[in-house]
Amino acid sequence: MSDIIRRDPRAEWIARNRLHPLHGTVSVSDDVEVRGPSGLLRKNPHKVGFIGPNGIKRIDRLKGNAAASGKGRRSGTAAQAELPLHKVENPDFYIVVVPDMVGGRLTSHDKDVIGQAHKLANGIGDSSDEKGAVLAVCFGSSKEDAFDKAGVDRLLLLDGDEYQGYCPEQQLTALVQVENAYQPKHWLFPDSVNGGTDLGSRLAARINERPAVQAWQVDNATTVSRGAGGTSDITRATPRLLMLAEECADPIDETRHEALPVELAHVPTVIAQLQDQGQVAVDPNAIPLGEAEFILSAGNGIHNWDQFHATAASLGATEGASRVAVDDGFMPRFRQVGATGTWVTARVYIAVGISGAIQHMQGIGQCDKIVAINTDAGCDMVKSAALSTIGDSEEILAELTKLAENFRQQQTEGGDQDAA
Repeated sequence: MSDIIRRDPRAEWIARNRLHPLHGTVSVSDDVEVRGPSGLLRKNPHKVGFIGPNGIKRIDRLKGNAAASGKGRRSGTAAQAELPLHKVENPDFYIVVVPDMVGGRLTSHDKDVIGQAHKLANGIGDSSDEKGAVLAVCFGSSKEDAFDKAGVDRLLLLDGDEYQGYCPEQQLTALVQVENAYQPKHWLFPDSVNGGTDLGSRLAARINERPAVQAWQVDNATTVSRGAGGTSDITRATPRLLMLAEECADPIDETRHEALPVELAHVPTVIAQLQDQGQVAVDPNAIPLGEAEFILSAGNGIHNWDQFHATAASLGATEGASRVAVDDGFMPRFRQVGATGTWVTARVYIAVGISGAIQHMQGIGQCDKIVAINTDAGCDMVKSAALSTIGDSEEILAELTKLAENFRQQQTEGGDQDAA
């Protein structure tokens, strides 16, 4: 018998014709090869991916992983793929990362730096067969619950009262203790205005290291840094201390790590020359949209504008608006968010009554967390949001205002009790 695979022109024609009554029976078959008029094998894009529990079609990129395959997901149960565990027992060396931890959580910049740390550790391991671990040193209160998924092998969390607020002298003292105890191969800091640049510069001066700043291409031999305001590149040998730019490496997303807690010997308390007196009260609406970290944005779904302004004041959020709200005259033009308005990079962006036009979604693409309040569960804003609330905007904003006032009252009462 011949092993030649013979084409079935009729089956191919039915597979190409979605209006044919037998199209559904042929197109789902894996045995039919669809070829175009030129004879080239064509892929059927309608067979790629699977339908998730919320009805959205998703593409499975974890090929070969049975737990992550799309088969059986039409039943409505969302099966979660278990990531493989990366363990480092008795590491031969450490690479220390000092994340910014803005708001007590790892930022996207922090995760990029951790990804770069693993690239350096893997490079050292490939050349010397040594096993390295990534040690994250975090200061202050932590709200992060996913250190393991971010790539942290060892976690040193210093959250005492002396590490709350702005205390670079105290933090530097702790980092010197880490230097003496672990002798890390590399120190990695995010080159940012959130504290990484300042603390990295202080440590470089203390341990007499010449750091690489704004580094964006790093391997174990050479480092490429941005210079002259980003218009030129500077190449040098990779130093021990690096201050890394955003997107310097891909974050860890395919493995889980132990994030084993470690302790540090007693760190002496430093009498700081600079005392943190807390945040200065600033009118949120005096902050330009492009610099605001917390934005409450209104769209066509807002009908009670007095309530919207009161909620923004109660939350301490900068006001924004969609183009529809601006065109209708409810908000000034400089409050417009989107590709045709202002591109924003807020840490939290709350969209109230905004459906999510493509220009608006482009303008909020760099926001860390998007919260959607809408009556339409199928709109693009709800699909893109990290948290969605489906319901009447007036009721939800009223509840938000009540929660904010209760929280502020509890903080005031707690401060009065501490003073007493």
